Amino acid sequence: MSDDPVRTIATAVDAAIGQADPIGVACSGGIDSMALADAAIATGRRIVIVTVDHQLRPGSGAVAEAVAAWARTRGALADIRVVDVEPRASLEAAARDARYAALGAAIAEHGLAAMLLAHTARDQAETILMRVIRGTGPAGLVGMAAARGPYLRPLLELPRGATEAYVAARNLAFWPDPMNDDSRITRVRVREHVLPLLRDENPALDAALLRLGASTREWLDAIDQVAAPFARFPIACRALAAQPAAIRKRALARALDAADIGYDAVHLDQLDALACAPPRGEVSIDLPNGRLVRSYDTLAPAVRSTPAELPAAPPGYLLRTWQAGDRMCPARLGGHSRKLSDLFSDAKIPRARRDDARVLVRTIDDVIVWAEHVGRAYLAEQAGDFEQIALFKQR
Repeated sequence: MSDDPVRTIATAVDAAIGQADPIGVACSGGIDSMALADAAIATGRRIVIVTVDHQLRPGSGAVAEAVAAWARTRGALADIRVVDVEPRASLEAAARDARYAALGAAIAEHGLAAMLLAHTARDQAETILMRVIRGTGPAGLVGMAAARGPYLRPLLELPRGATEAYVAARNLAFWPDPMNDDSRITRVRVREHVLPLLRDENPALDAALLRLGASTREWLDAIDQVAAPFARFPIACRALAAQPAAIRKRALARALDAADIGYDAVHLDQLDALACAPPRGEVSIDLPNGRLVRSYDTLAPAVRSTPAELPAAPPGYLLRTWQAGDRMCPARLGGHSRKLSDLFSDAKIPRARRDDARVLVRTIDDVIVWAEHVGRAYLAEQAGDFEQIALFKQR
């Protein structure tokens, strides 16, 4: 591919969104993002330059204003987004979350067809290595996606030297980010300490990491074709369990991605074991921002239902949601009484559907004459309840 950023951006954007406009460019003021912003403007598209001020360094506001002023001289719309970075263990992750929230808001407010990000091949190589260090699964070896949702990374295959040469040739101003030298950030430590040692062993390490990512993508594309039929919740566990492990875990990962539920390689192992285990009622696994529940043969995210407003009960009856300890004599069991929880289990009613199940109770003796998912009680017809149950169920 060409090392010319203008041609590279034009080709990537045309392939992703055609002629749709306007396009956003996330620009911090560093070399890569300035090359991206200038080259994007040079394509002739309508461009909105979005600068996120994380307020993590002295003078960050002045840099944001300088980038915005430059953008206006180039005929682009400039948008500065000031964010508060939540203090937590990973400064890098906190800043990233705040940044993407701001970029997402800019996409919505400006009606942007896409948001361009300035990651280059060097960033991709670093990302793949960092994922190896952290213990990624095979899918993590692919690295960053060139396109994901509204975000495009058109420079992802360009070497850092291409953006440096472009900035120098165009005599563009840029503002180095002190965070690039902040050893609190994992990427900085990997870049300054780990990669130089590894390059001593293999001077072509960056190219090797990029080949690893590209090769993994080829394998993943083939696996995805087989995993696709199983990669949507709710998942039928018996059908999934019949597949090879690689297919099972990829299907689970894709389903979790689609549901926007976080996970790691350990979670995938746990979910795979759960899906392959013999069915035994309901079992759940907690994930970073959700919970997966296996209910008999079905695996799906836990859903908290909002109980609907209860309709009025017939005179002489009370309608309420069931409670722990409730018992009834269902018609199918004759005069035998059982706990409602056991009756729900017998009927294989998922727990999410049980939580707000309704019961109709005679006020004169507190006898349950009808229960949702179970039906009417034994002798309800003889007791004069049957007609009231029929009328109630029509409401």
